[in-house]
Amino acid sequence: MSYSNKIRFNTSRFGLLEIDEGKIIHFPDGLLGFPGLSRYMMLDHKETPVKWLQALDDPDIAFIVADPGVLSPTFVPTIDSATKKYLDLQDDDMDSLVVLVIIRVENEKVIANFSGPLFLNASNMRGVQVVLDKVRDFKDNRDR
Repeated sequence: MSYSNKIRFNTSRFGLLEIDEGKIIHFPDGLLGFPGLSRYMMLDHKETPVKWLQALDDPDIAFIVADPGVLSPTFVPTIDSATKKYLDLQDDDMDSLVVLVIIRVENEKVIANFSGPLFLNASNMRGVQVVLDKVRDFKDNRDR
């Protein structure tokens, strides 16, 4: 029988939360603009495909994220070999790959950041944000 340690922490949006250490998502380099925040947890947002990515080390930092395929079915991200290596992701382990985009609301419009997707290896809970020069990962290869 295996036991995992639980971590308890306060957040400004969700109050006191508890998470198994094995469910913590590690972004060793942080996210853009937040290089010092490397530990996150994923929370469901009601009965929607949208989730919250809550920082464990700053109670005020949480991002709205979603599977980009839900927002734009033509977005098909590719992952380069350096990113696969960084995430310790093998070609036969691509089912463990989770891709998310950060969403924000600006002037009553919902904006998804397809230029800076998050790649996550769900088997080792290691993630990275990748900056794309141009979003050309749409099936019709249009520039965005």
